[in-house]
Amino acid sequence: MSKKKWLISSCDKELAKQAARKHDLNPFAALLAVSRGIKSDGDIAAFFGPGDASLLSDPFIYKDMDKAADRITRAIDNFEMIAIFGDYDADGVTATALLSSYLETREANFFCRIPTRDEGYGLTNAVIDELHSRGAKLIVTVDNGIGSVGEALYASSLGIDMVITDHHRAGDEIPKTVAVVDPFRPDCLSEFKNLAGVGVAFKLICALDSLGSPFENGSSEFLLSEYADLISIGTVADIMPLINENRVFVRAGIVQMNDSPRVGISAMLNTAGKTDRTVSSQSVAYMIAPRLNAAGRVGSAERAFEILMCDDPDRAALIAEEIEAANAERQQVEQHTLDLAEEQLTAHPEYKNDRVIVCDGNGWNNGVIGIVASRLVERYGKPCIVISRDGDTAKGSGRSLRGFSLYDAIYAVSGCLIRFGGHVLAAGLMVESDQIDAFRKAINDYAKGIEMPFPIQRIDFRLNPQYIGTELLEALDSLEPFGSGNPQPVVGLFNMKIDSVTPLSNGKHLRLAVSKNNTALTCVYFGETPERFPYESGSVVDLAVVLTQSEYMGETKVSVQIKDIRLSAISQEEHFLGLRAYADIQRGETPDYLPVEKLVPDRKLIAAIYMALRGGGRFVGTDMLCAETGCTGAEVCAVLIALDALCELGLVSVDADGHICLTENQNKVNLDDSRVLARVKEIAGS
Repeated sequence: MSKKKWLISSCDKELAKQAARKHDLNPFAALLAVSRGIKSDGDIAAFFGPGDASLLSDPFIYKDMDKAADRITRAIDNFEMIAIFGDYDADGVTATALLSSYLETREANFFCRIPTRDEGYGLTNAVIDELHSRGAKLIVTVDNGIGSVGEALYASSLGIDMVITDHHRAGDEIPKTVAVVDPFRPDCLSEFKNLAGVGVAFKLICALDSLGSPFENGSSEFLLSEYADLISIGTVADIMPLINENRVFVRAGIVQMNDSPRVGISAMLNTAGKTDRTVSSQSVAYMIAPRLNAAGRVGSAERAFEILMCDDPDRAALIAEEIEAANAERQQVEQHTLDLAEEQLTAHPEYKNDRVIVCDGNGWNNGVIGIVASRLVERYGKPCIVISRDGDTAKGSGRSLRGFSLYDAIYAVSGCLIRFGGHVLAAGLMVESDQIDAFRKAINDYAKGIEMPFPIQRIDFRLNPQYIGTELLEALDSLEPFGSGNPQPVVGLFNMKIDSVTPLSNGKHLRLAVSKNNTALTCVYFGETPERFPYESGSVVDLAVVLTQSEYMGETKVSVQIKDIRLSAISQEEHFLGLRAYADIQRGETPDYLPVEKLVPDRKLIAAIYMALRGGGRFVGTDMLCAETGCTGAEVCAVLIALDALCELGLVSVDADGHICLTENQNKVNLDDSRVLARVKEIAGS
């Protein structure tokens, strides 16, 4: 996995103390809130308060909402055929289910249409022809449509009106339709833009309800109590920030799913093996949302829609089994596609060295390429786009890091593309197959003008390990629900000595015993294997951890889970500068921001590295090797160059898990024979 740059939140401790006293908050909870920018009395009251529907904005603030509500109401009253057109991901499916459920209460004449992955995202003229043949007089889109400029004109030519509700960024032209409701319209006056597609759909039914409520107590409060579960699932699944109105939605949705869950949601959780009944934002993110998405990735999103609408437990159980099977298949297909992508990157190391990784293959499953892109981002710490070729055309899905807008990058090179869309951190595209190489070059040329970010590990605050206990856990829990924009708190434990490392679950995970002064802790590092773990007993490290509750023999304890680990001796800022320089050199560029001695290893450093390896030390990755040779700053660039040269000369090998060791061939070599060193000296001008 790529290294993460730690960013420790700053906080006005005096302001946090005042907030704790004034609002009767736990001091740790107040510290976290202030560190996350929740400082004013109003913001604190809203964040820690009941979070009811009174905090929701007027739906008519959104541009064209009045036109949308008027046209749909007229269609309901006149019993015109309405076609709801959704999307195949969890956000699109929940938005479709929400609007469908509401229109049922209005006894509207409607049907739903969710495209398959093979059909692709968004409206097409072929789909419009189909909706027309089924008698549609009005098309209402949810979670799509902002880019359907030509399709809107085509629908109009057939005598079909269209109401678009979307949350994706608008292009240069807004579709000419009856109404386009999208917070990202340049002329939309809504203050909170980050609604999911299902959130925009909820705003729509609030507007419809105000014009003709089927309920005696019709109101936003009532509608939220009816549909909060759907809104929360779509919001969490689409990784919308859990602040402002989204926090209200998700808090209400979790309460609903715990108090009176839908039949289909219970069936999915039962089939997934969740034995306890408590649903949290983590349950939604890691159990419910992936299964709804899986139905659309490798099967039919209709299954996901059906289970959300189902009120028959037996039928829901059968659908849940189908969705579970689809999820298992999705995992297998995902891993196979990831392996193929890695094979291409191994065959073309220049792709791996690019600022933006673009890999492509023939016939890769369109339903998993976005997940594969996410896995590659985690592994390489760079924006990644994975493209699947299908004859003359290809579809791609990309993921990015905070600090690099993938949407802006793709927009800048859109001349290479057939179509594109998305957000800052995720985007999709269609390209002619013979233009993939041109696209790869264009987006990397664009990235040259950007200071590329490193992956970030955010730390909410430093913590003395002696304060870890249930009181702290209660304080952290008061910030629920956690997700994008309000992540699970991560605390930093610094200068901890590793006392022991124990494999768990046949080596799939690790248990670390660590200590500082007179305080000892046991931590779990999920997903880290003994083979890849770079440290050993006696190493002094910094830990980024999350704290969760665990029950053992009726006693509540705090579970400490490691999210990231680094060697305490490493000088972070200088170290990452060295890593950036090494990446530049790999691309043949001159990192003129560092002196030559930080870039080019001299004979003394190469000898020190060789002797450290000869001494029999265990080195996985470069941290311990850098510490052993005194290279705790930007000199990491020189260490990496030295290792490349020693590998080239046959003295050293580095395996897939990062193990660095001497080879059996230890014949004398001449460093002047190294093409690696010669090339680096030429680039560095030394």
